[in-house]
Amino acid sequence: MAMSARVSNRHALSDPRNRIDFRVRLTILTAPARQSIATRANITGHFTWGEILLQLDGPELARRLVRSTLIERLERAFASDGATPVRQRYELGGGSVGKTLLVMPGWRTNGGIGVKLVTVFPDNALRSLPAVHACYILFDADTGEPRAMLDGNELTLRRTGAASALAAKYLARADAQRLLMVGTGELAPHVILSHATVRPIKSVRIWGRRIEKAQEVAAALQGHGFSVDACSDLESGVAWADIVSCATLSQAPLIEGRWLRPGQHLDLIGAFRPTMREADDAAIRKADLYVDTRAGALVEAGELVQTLAAGVIQPSDIRGELSELARRTVPGRTSPDALTLFKSVGTAIEDLAAAELAVEALS
Repeated sequence: MAMSARVSNRHALSDPRNRIDFRVRLTILTAPARQSIATRANITGHFTWGEILLQLDGPELARRLVRSTLIERLERAFASDGATPVRQRYELGGGSVGKTLLVMPGWRTNGGIGVKLVTVFPDNALRSLPAVHACYILFDADTGEPRAMLDGNELTLRRTGAASALAAKYLARADAQRLLMVGTGELAPHVILSHATVRPIKSVRIWGRRIEKAQEVAAALQGHGFSVDACSDLESGVAWADIVSCATLSQAPLIEGRWLRPGQHLDLIGAFRPTMREADDAAIRKADLYVDTRAGALVEAGELVQTLAAGVIQPSDIRGELSELARRTVPGRTSPDALTLFKSVGTAIEDLAAAELAVEALS
């Protein structure tokens, strides 16, 4: 396996025993590489693995975060005690509308500590750059020292798909075979492949505002054990599906409640601001409602914020959150004919669980 490392020039003597103080940034991290690092850098004297700051890029994260294992890890994380403050949002100004910094900390009791930092610069499209950049910092649970820095974009994509799949494990019918993916962005393949990990998906249809993009995503997903096609009519796609998953930036409802039928599961991921939504009032009113966290969803999820404000639903209509499902303190699907809805806005416990899983092999 290829391994690249950079050792800084900070080879300072840090104590009378000539202990060498250094930091190493790694692209690929393996247990056998520890001795290789010391050898290549010609380092002698006291060597402590905890002094190495690790960096995992997107491809390496993709290799480490196996979907089935990640879903199991999220389930364990939601079942344990932890703290996940609602994300902090800072408008940066600077002459460009929408420049934003997001800060998402999280920690577990007697466990890991981490924070995700996200910048959103909408004007980056004019520079042919992504609008969103993110990194995740994992800290040592005993000392508080920085332990690793991970690519935040890949981490977010994989943990978001895994969270939806975890919810579907409790809320979708066990025999669900047909999945409609609404949205053609980077998240779409992750959501589809994660759902296929927990349910026997045989057929997938993909809908997007541009059929060409839906066809492109469908072509990229060939060879995964299920058929996959682009879908040009959203209403018929919803009627066909056992699971409908939405990951869009829609400001107005896409899914209409009158299209939904008993036994379906609706997975809403995309609307992460109070002004956004992917399903109409009728869909929210008729479904059994579940969320990733009440603290986040009741503040950020447009479908819930707007219907609560209008009196369409009450807070008590939310039957449970992922931690309660994982702990079995609330029931999931109650009957084959139930219509279930899971609304997620993301929570830092997912990032922390994924980051810990990614660096586990280093200890």
